[in-house]
Amino acid sequence: MLSKFKRNKHQQHLAQLPKIAQSVADFTTLYSPAEFRETLLKKIASATRRICIVALYLENDEGGRAILSALYAAKQQRPELDIRVLVDWHRAQRGRIGAAAGSTNADWYCDMASRHPGLAIPVYGIPVNTREALGVLHLKGSIIDDTVLYTGASFNDVYLHQQDKYRYDRYQLIGNRTLADTMFDWIETNLIQAEAVNRLDQVERPKSPEIKNETRQFRQDLRGFDYQFHGDANNEELAVTPLVGLGKRSLLNKTIYHLMPCAEQKLIICTPYFNLPAILVRNIIYLLRQGKEVEIIVGDKTANDFYIPEDQPFKIIGALPYLYEINLRRFLSRLQYYVNSGQLTVRLWKDGENSYHLKGLWVDDEWIMVTGNNLNPRAWRLDLENAVLIHDPLQQLAEQRDRELSLIREHTSTVQHFHDLESIADYPIKVRKLIRRLRRIRIDRLISRIL
Repeated sequence: MLSKFKRNKHQQHLAQLPKIAQSVADFTTLYSPAEFRETLLKKIASATRRICIVALYLENDEGGRAILSALYAAKQQRPELDIRVLVDWHRAQRGRIGAAAGSTNADWYCDMASRHPGLAIPVYGIPVNTREALGVLHLKGSIIDDTVLYTGASFNDVYLHQQDKYRYDRYQLIGNRTLADTMFDWIETNLIQAEAVNRLDQVERPKSPEIKNETRQFRQDLRGFDYQFHGDANNEELAVTPLVGLGKRSLLNKTIYHLMPCAEQKLIICTPYFNLPAILVRNIIYLLRQGKEVEIIVGDKTANDFYIPEDQPFKIIGALPYLYEINLRRFLSRLQYYVNSGQLTVRLWKDGENSYHLKGLWVDDEWIMVTGNNLNPRAWRLDLENAVLIHDPLQQLAEQRDRELSLIREHTSTVQHFHDLESIADYPIKVRKLIRRLRRIRIDRLISRIL
């Protein structure tokens, strides 16, 4: 059980974080991907000073093309607009996993640039590591004028609900000049000006092996870059704290670690891929032993973006949702006592053929974290991640908070017993054989650390 002293140490970490005062009138939660898409396009069209789009990828499909076309239209309307796009260097120069080889997103950026010769919209590729499997740009939060549009989503058809299927995420609009300036300046100083960063909208660009040394130095530098800002809020008012980090010792990871045990009544966690770092599992067990409530909302394996229906050709990547379910089943088997007592609630999200990509933390009615961090070993060690921690001691955001959680829970079912989840013996034969083969050579542990 956490001692009073240790609990105070966790609370001290949160109390000592610098905080930026936030107006409740300028904090808006959006509740669907379609609403987010429409709002983003309206914000781009009405921008007056700057637009900085940040995502793992901006896809060459109907949804992605709508965003990039809107950026070019805004630039044509107001040439003085400062517009830039940041995406992952490696992801932009390959196709989708499992898809046939073809033109890449980077090819499309170059094509769009050639079609608009008088309108420069730079697309920067950020190489967080020398290989995509070892770290990507997982930074979130696009900046339009003085508003931060924070979501874990990237930009393509499914994330933007452009067609019949959607991928569910969280969407917050935070109007706050200090927050927007802080995130924008960090990107300008630490990403765009880095030697390893190159334009993807230009045909003449280096190959990844040619910038290997610059990328390694860039990754090392990123470990020491925190957001720089002056906190102007106290601990008794609505406030936001931006956090950024790379590597397990980052300020972001430390804050997640300290935030969880501060729950006096209840901790709520959303993650699409159930593969929690051991240090966070220990936090959950500590809270349960103290008599606190913990609710975990995770996607059903069929709502995972890597899931392949049984009537489609099987690919190795399709085993991932089953590996996450195995993790969840093992976790619940250890903690079935707390499920029976009602302290631990695990909900599985499933809505037809749609997918689930939510992540975040809620602690009592006081703290909310919006983040792209999947709360898994990859996020903890490999990817460049960030978050906005919201302190709401007066519960001014209670209505938005409750509505968001209510909608998230709408398509969930509660797991009553770990036996409710399928075991390996229940899986399709190709999945079963692959998982057993992976276990024999013990590569499943490696996979769990990088995916």
